[in-house]
Amino acid sequence: MANKKPPEATEEGAARLTGLPPLFDAQGTLLILGSFPSPASLRAQQYYGHQQNQFWKLLGAILDEPLAEWPYALRTERLRTHRIGIWDVYQTCIRPGALDADIRAGKANDFKWLLQNMPALRRLCFNGQTAARFAPQLLQRAAETGRTLEIHSLPSSSPAYTLPFAAKLERWQAAIRPLPA
Repeated sequence: MANKKPPEATEEGAARLTGLPPLFDAQGTLLILGSFPSPASLRAQQYYGHQQNQFWKLLGAILDEPLAEWPYALRTERLRTHRIGIWDVYQTCIRPGALDADIRAGKANDFKWLLQNMPALRRLCFNGQTAARFAPQLLQRAAETGRTLEIHSLPSSSPAYTLPFAAKLERWQAAIRPLPA
């Protein structure tokens, strides 16, 4: 599912970037939503593709699997086994660089479509403050369909967020705990 479409030019001359397709299936119960892929992730066409991002290390510690050491296809397969999905809140944006603070003219992903295609979803975890700003919008969409979702705002797995790994892991473990059957 590689995104080979060239970026569109905008009025300001910066490229409009398109994010990655969602990684989840209908049986997924937990979805981790980031903001938008880094330039390294877009080049690799992989979520959390920057070597210093702690996402795979955090999830590996929680799931007791060496995800960060495995090839990307195996990582994503293991997440699906654990009924965990990944997506971003922005579908497209203009961002000169890798910082969330630089995101401009963002277009949100289709959350109504998400809820229709992930009927078992029960928990949303937002990876960082930029993504967490979309919690009210997602809760509203869920309420419109008669669903209740558990929401967690996580410290960013980005290397730019300098909270020590152990503190990040503690917060992530509390949110990404097994769901009751």
